[in-house]
Amino acid sequence: MAAAAYRSGEKLVNEWDGLTHDYTRKGGVVHVEIMLPSHAPPEFQDRSTLWNSVEQIEKSSTAQLAREIEVALPVELSRVEQLALVRAYIKDNFVDAGMCADFAIHDKGTGNPHAHIMLTIRPIREDGKWGAKCRKVYDLDGQGQRIPDGKGGWKSHREDTTDWNQRGNAEKWRAAWAAYTNRALEDAGRPERIDHRSYKRQGVDKIPTVHMGPAASQMERRGIATEKGNINREIAADNKLLKEIKARITRLYNWSKEQSTQPQGRESIMDFLFQVRQDTAPTSQYAKVRALKADANLFNFLMENGISSMEQLYEKVSAMNSGYYDLRGKIVKAERRLSVLNERLEMWAQYQKYKPVRQKLDKVAPAKREQFKQRHSADLALFDAAVRYLDTLKASDEAITPKAWRAEAQRLTAEKDADYLKMRDMREDIKAVETLKKTAERLASEGQPQRREGQER
Repeated sequence: MAAAAYRSGEKLVNEWDGLTHDYTRKGGVVHVEIMLPSHAPPEFQDRSTLWNSVEQIEKSSTAQLAREIEVALPVELSRVEQLALVRAYIKDNFVDAGMCADFAIHDKGTGNPHAHIMLTIRPIREDGKWGAKCRKVYDLDGQGQRIPDGKGGWKSHREDTTDWNQRGNAEKWRAAWAAYTNRALEDAGRPERIDHRSYKRQGVDKIPTVHMGPAASQMERRGIATEKGNINREIAADNKLLKEIKARITRLYNWSKEQSTQPQGRESIMDFLFQVRQDTAPTSQYAKVRALKADANLFNFLMENGISSMEQLYEKVSAMNSGYYDLRGKIVKAERRLSVLNERLEMWAQYQKYKPVRQKLDKVAPAKREQFKQRHSADLALFDAAVRYLDTLKASDEAITPKAWRAEAQRLTAEKDADYLKMRDMREDIKAVETLKKTAERLASEGQPQRREGQER
């Protein structure tokens, strides 16, 4: 009831414990709506009736009452288009499966419109009554007979009556949201598209940015630099570096490969450069100095790598190309792992920060608990989010080891920084080969007309 009141910005009374949840002063709620399967009682269109019925049917204090899905709405769509998108997604994926859906669209005008979708957990029977979440199933032996439990009964287990709790649903619902959103963008004539998959799963060797969140996004729009904003700017610069070096080294690889197959591929590069400098000597002092520096870098590169022919140059550029991809793979892998570790450390810090608030709540007298919860609702929500995150890790057999996470993050950061230095050092070798490429291309361009004249004579 508290969640429904908060999402809808309404005042609702929980008939189970008599508590009132008043969020009528909450801003940013621009649309609320309840969608029901055809066999659900019509009175469930009333938010209070629906969720009070859910509260009453569950007897266990630890029962899960609802499931919530939050989706970000494309800012490129109008409000009418956003609403049509949400309705279609909810109907096809949840209501048609038998769930009751209560959704609210929130938009405070800060560039982060989103929808909260609350879904019922328990199925509704054809007579409009709540059905069972799970059923008792007896274990059977090889002959199909019940197995005694040694206590006068039979071994058994519980099975869900629906497939709504299957772990694979999260991926299925995320993929569906991406598909529905992209279809809505296409229908609206917009070029933007979203992908629910990570860069890694898309096969994109690109460093993912961190999620900013509404608070940091709003500060950035006001011109206030944030830690997450700085991280994303650094990631953008790193991605730009990787893209730049890839483009430059690919051009050199293709060029040197072509040159190595030409008849002059075995000729001396040094003789070629010496002749070029004699034929095209710069005249101004500035040009002489610039040419001297370019020559020095190029000659050093050739001498240090023992390169005397185009064939050997191609071998070196090919090795540089392979080295680039090896480095990029290591960097991207490290960045992705760091993203995971930093998220875990952030949620652990969030858990530690707000744990005292939750402990205080446990000590508050029952009569004052609701007042305390409303006064500290934001802190308690952040604590609960951290708990859910950590519980998900535990459920996947992941140990909660902040110290080990921190040590791994420090090690990976040091390795990544060292690899970036190697990547930046590549620029000098790339620049040297580019100087040779420009010289050869200019000579070919200037000499081509002369050869044609000689052939005509």
